[in-house]
Amino acid sequence: MTTFSLFDKSSKFDGIYAFFIVNRFQMLYLFFLMPTYLLHPFMIWGIVAMAIFSQLNIRLLCKWLESNYAKKGYQGFVELFGVRMVRLLTFIGLILILIKITVITLGYLEVIHAFIFPSMNSNWIIFFILLTSSYVASLGMKNTIRFVVIVFLCVFWIIFLYFPFFIPPIAALHDLYPLIPTNWTTDSWKGLLLIWSSYSGPEYLICLIPWIKPQQKMSKYLTYANALSTSEYLLLFIASLFFFGSNYLSKSKYPIIHMIRYLQSPMFERLDIILISLHMFLLVFALSIFLLCIYGATRIILKKTSTQPSRMGFAVTCIMLFLCFLIVNNWIWSIETEQNILLNIQIWLSGITYFIVPTFLLLLTKLKGRVKA
Repeated sequence: MTTFSLFDKSSKFDGIYAFFIVNRFQMLYLFFLMPTYLLHPFMIWGIVAMAIFSQLNIRLLCKWLESNYAKKGYQGFVELFGVRMVRLLTFIGLILILIKITVITLGYLEVIHAFIFPSMNSNWIIFFILLTSSYVASLGMKNTIRFVVIVFLCVFWIIFLYFPFFIPPIAALHDLYPLIPTNWTTDSWKGLLLIWSSYSGPEYLICLIPWIKPQQKMSKYLTYANALSTSEYLLLFIASLFFFGSNYLSKSKYPIIHMIRYLQSPMFERLDIILISLHMFLLVFALSIFLLCIYGATRIILKKTSTQPSRMGFAVTCIMLFLCFLIVNNWIWSIETEQNILLNIQIWLSGITYFIVPTFLLLLTKLKGRVKA
């Protein structure tokens, strides 16, 4: 029987993989909702402002990634926090990841159910998605990270399909007015929070440190990833404004997908089905990475880091995650009020963790450095 080496660290990846991972993590599900939350053209400046703040946050994260503690991986965390605190923080991280992947998976599930398989039992869709992700994750962390290249190539080009929405008569410049806010409401603050949450994702690189080459200058690659995500947010939001107009954006939960249905193709009548299917590559990749993180976190909490990963342990993790998805899907996500509460919790948690994690790690590293000196 072959060795089940999920966390084999024999391969180190260049910073370009960090670029792919961060960019695609910033394009997970929440960007589908962005135009519905932003509504007003002046929120274009909100995207730009949050991009600048995100870049500042990335600078902090990169400074920590280049520290000696980060280069030591798990042992570096133990030196920073101690074993007990590492286990406690890992448990908190496990809860945060569970909430994140549950919302993202069920969000994509809703899209698939609405646009591709409206008559199919949604539990079967969850089963097939998780089965595929479990297979990818079972190939190990290094192969899952390599998979991001395929994901990027399958999904990135979709943004170019939205360029017809920038051409008259669909596009009219007055749809972008006013660019200066005349009134600022609670919804505008919620929009800013959603943008900030959408930029989250780079902080999960701390889970992938053992597989990234330590000498790589992360700042350059993460800056490019952040800039690319910003361009995609702006293009999609402006295209939505041109197509729907500010007054009608709130009428559709998924305006970005609805717009694709109006594109004409000489070959395919339902272009949206193809594009949503391609987006599933991104969901499978994210689920695979987070599935491995959950299994790894469970091993840390249970003090199993010195033993080899087992097929049984990994299978139990997959089954528990499947049951978690089923419970939330049938008793929480299917009710609109509870769905909105869970979605808002995820938006808040993503925003908070993205802000706190890099700052907290860097401050503690500096403090430890001074104590040692």
